[in-house]
Amino acid sequence: MSHTLDTDSIRFPTDPEFMFTILTRGVEPEGFWLELNKFETPEHIGTHMDAPSHFARDRWRVHEIPAQRLVGPGVVVDVRNKVKRNPDYRLSVSDLRKWEMLYGRIPDGAIVFMWSGWDVRYPNKTSTFGSNTPEDIRTWHFPGFHPSAMTWLVQNRNISMIGVDTPSVDYAQTSAYDVHQIMCNASIMGLENVNNLAKMPPSGSLIVALPVKLRDGSGGPVRIISIFCDTDKSKYC
Repeated sequence: MSHTLDTDSIRFPTDPEFMFTILTRGVEPEGFWLELNKFETPEHIGTHMDAPSHFARDRWRVHEIPAQRLVGPGVVVDVRNKVKRNPDYRLSVSDLRKWEMLYGRIPDGAIVFMWSGWDVRYPNKTSTFGSNTPEDIRTWHFPGFHPSAMTWLVQNRNISMIGVDTPSVDYAQTSAYDVHQIMCNASIMGLENVNNLAKMPPSGSLIVALPVKLRDGSGGPVRIISIFCDTDKSKYC
């Protein structure tokens, strides 16, 4: 569920570029093969996790997030049809209630994903940011969570994370990053630029989302996997 991290990975235009340098790649004098590389990366690039400290003072940084909060039941809320009509769509409380009518109450510790179908645009910057001038944040268009939906989840359910297949849990035209603020103040993590939600069942999966345990990090690249039975996508094995 993660895009490959490389020099094409999506990042905000104000963030530094990802750099990958080959140090050694070849046969050593003793006859064995050896590869060594180094890389430099901003935290919030490609498929990555936002730690609560990203938008909230005195909340968990990456190395402080409890391990049990990195695993949980998957909830996939399909808003593709609404996004087709409005690329600035924001997942609503009614979308969450409709999911619960179909699949039951959102389970404790859940990772709630917005499935907009946006991941097929990645890593084309113009398409991913919904703008012919992706270097200008003011021109961006892509969907996200509505602050009221995030507030409802905080007040009424006990979730661990939210996730989106777009560059941000807030929709592109935000000015105050309200969803980030609500999410982080509630010690909930965010997953951005998630891939392959089309391959996931709407409920019944087990999600594992593991970032590098970066001391004092506000986020970082994350490898996300979904575990479920091929024969019965309503439960994990």
